[in-house]
Amino acid sequence: MDYKSAVAYVGSFSNISLRKGWDTKVGRGVRDPSFFLDRMRYFLDLLGNPEKGFKYIHITGTAGKGTVSTMVQEILHASGKKVGLFTSPYVTTTIEKIRVGDLYISPGELVSIVGQLKPFIKKAEKEGKYGGPSAFEIFLAIAFIYFKNKKCEWVVLEVGLGGRYDATNVITSPKVTAITNIDYDHTEILGKKLKQIGYDKAGIIKKRSVFFTAEQRPALLNLFKKICKEKGAVFNHIEKQKSHAEYNRLLATRVAESIGISEATIEKGIKNTRLPCRFEIMQKDPLIILDGAHNRAKIRSTVQNLKSQNYKKLIIILSISNTKKDNRAIIEPIASIADQIILSSTSTEERRSTHPSALLPYVKKFKKRNAKVEIVMNPKEAMTLARKSARKGDCILVTGSFFLAGDLRTLWFSEEWVMKNRRSF
Repeated sequence: MDYKSAVAYVGSFSNISLRKGWDTKVGRGVRDPSFFLDRMRYFLDLLGNPEKGFKYIHITGTAGKGTVSTMVQEILHASGKKVGLFTSPYVTTTIEKIRVGDLYISPGELVSIVGQLKPFIKKAEKEGKYGGPSAFEIFLAIAFIYFKNKKCEWVVLEVGLGGRYDATNVITSPKVTAITNIDYDHTEILGKKLKQIGYDKAGIIKKRSVFFTAEQRPALLNLFKKICKEKGAVFNHIEKQKSHAEYNRLLATRVAESIGISEATIEKGIKNTRLPCRFEIMQKDPLIILDGAHNRAKIRSTVQNLKSQNYKKLIIILSISNTKKDNRAIIEPIASIADQIILSSTSTEERRSTHPSALLPYVKKFKKRNAKVEIVMNPKEAMTLARKSARKGDCILVTGSFFLAGDLRTLWFSEEWVMKNRRSF
């Protein structure tokens, strides 16, 4: 296999494996999501349990979990510890999901581990009562094996979705767990009420772990306190801050302090933290910003961050993934401040978006009176149009989807560049 075929092979398991698991009936015909954890445990057992032997920091939340996870990993790396990081989603290419120190897994190492896993995947499909693993589960197994190969002492795990039944929750004794915040996202899976979402995410809290949260709602804090008490975990709350960025920094700081990292090292690690497509400024004039905000909480943070920038006219390139999103909640805050809105799309098998025509009614409802609205299906053509429209002092913002932001980031950093350098910058 080469890199592309290895990634395609793993990606081929995505929907089939998820559907098999979710449709499995347990007991009186009730769907039991613990099936996913059982399947991941079974698969890791086949592999000899490569997840064992690490000190874990496990992080979830609706917004900011990738940022906080990366900050914590950078802090541990700055302290001289051998530390792995597993995150999702990636921006440009798959190796971005798995990192040790300051380098992503190499394409060759990923291909090699996929080759090692193939017989076990086939065995799980043929003999296991849970069926074959999903793509996310396979990538998590790749990460565990890679971290073992690299002799990592610490591992920072970002939850994929929710927490309680996420594949990353197979770990049993994390040193630290954290929830950045709770808001509405993936409600078709996690529940339509904030307490339901909070309960699912709080499933990562484990016995004798130290727990941190930057959530501010009293009802959710009481829920977390109750679960910590039941689990024998230590509850810690981040005091109210002025911005999402400040919450993220303080949360990462408190997590690092709890495991004995010095203030100077924490400052160094946070200073070294850079994430692609998180309000990433690609050029100055016209100002071009890539921001993968894809839910209500994240788009509010984007709007807040825009206030710190100086620009004349705001041009937005917008796309939203075709998973069940609250399109109105994403569109309203950003459309209401834009002078021009270009609706675009992503169309790869893995990264499909909602058709722009389905977003148009919301955009027309919430846009400024004289704002111009256009549909340009091809993202790069949308950027070409935005550049032609922009004048000196204007701002072009790409948002609504990591997939869209990732597509357009290749105009500055190609997939080949990221793969060769094993970095995003």
